[in-house]
Amino acid sequence: MDTSQTLTLNAQWGGSLTAAQEAAGKQSYPASTLYIVATPIGNLADISLRALHVLNLVDAIACEDTRHTQPLLRTYGINVGSGKPMLAVHQHNELETTEQIISRLLRGERIAFVSDAGTPGVSDPGSKLVAGVRAAGYRVVPLPGASSVTTLLSVAGITQSDHFTFMGFLPTKAMERDAAILKLQTIPSSIVLLEAPHRIEAVAKALGVLGNRSITIGRELTKQFEEIATFAAIEFTVWLQHDSNRQRGEFVLVLHPLITAADNEDTPRILKLLLAELPLKTAVKLASDITGAPRNALYEAALRLKEKPL
Repeated sequence: MDTSQTLTLNAQWGGSLTAAQEAAGKQSYPASTLYIVATPIGNLADISLRALHVLNLVDAIACEDTRHTQPLLRTYGINVGSGKPMLAVHQHNELETTEQIISRLLRGERIAFVSDAGTPGVSDPGSKLVAGVRAAGYRVVPLPGASSVTTLLSVAGITQSDHFTFMGFLPTKAMERDAAILKLQTIPSSIVLLEAPHRIEAVAKALGVLGNRSITIGRELTKQFEEIATFAAIEFTVWLQHDSNRQRGEFVLVLHPLITAADNEDTPRILKLLLAELPLKTAVKLASDITGAPRNALYEAALRLKEKPL
């Protein structure tokens, strides 16, 4: 970001800290406290007034990557330096820096922690820091805000279950990733995954084994080129290849709930008709392909039907 861009952004956000002070300044912000602060996942306007006030108030700011966070803070007019140091806390040094932060809390300081984007501690560093600070007897205060997980869930249109499973990033090695995806077939709830652009093509191909299970893709959420689409998992690779730009940016994926036999009133009838003409395993496979119901549930239903006259 060049100087002219920085000046323009600072002008746009010139009144933000004043507004934050007016909205949140009268609240209590105890000393010797770690504040976990959510930051935007893309759109700078998604920062909360309370987050701005706390980031401006604290004695030091811990962050996943100082090179990423420092320009973000300057955009909002929050100055960092000798008076408000930045502390790098990432996956390789989290335990070590936790002790440093605890020492600062002992001196009565207020410390804020932010990840590169979104809510810290959710597939980002922060959980070990929080656990260490709490174990040392100090207070940890969350400042809620942007999260890619809930952002995509809110527009996925899922109505078949009232819960979801958060899986985060799949394993990077192909064999381990394939094994993990096979386990996903047995989870009936919605499943939320995260993925990086350089792995998305391999992940899309691997998820194809889920067949007709619906998946909602969120790419570059809240940013200028945001894209959200829903289709069958088997169509994921084709969707990516349709436009080379679709392989850019950060991804959030929501696997929709499994369609069970109870969700499809025709499933028992279809399974019964197939069992009358085909071997059990073949009938179960075809019934699953036709209805979308999981094979393990259909197999159990088939065994019960075999015990009774067809």
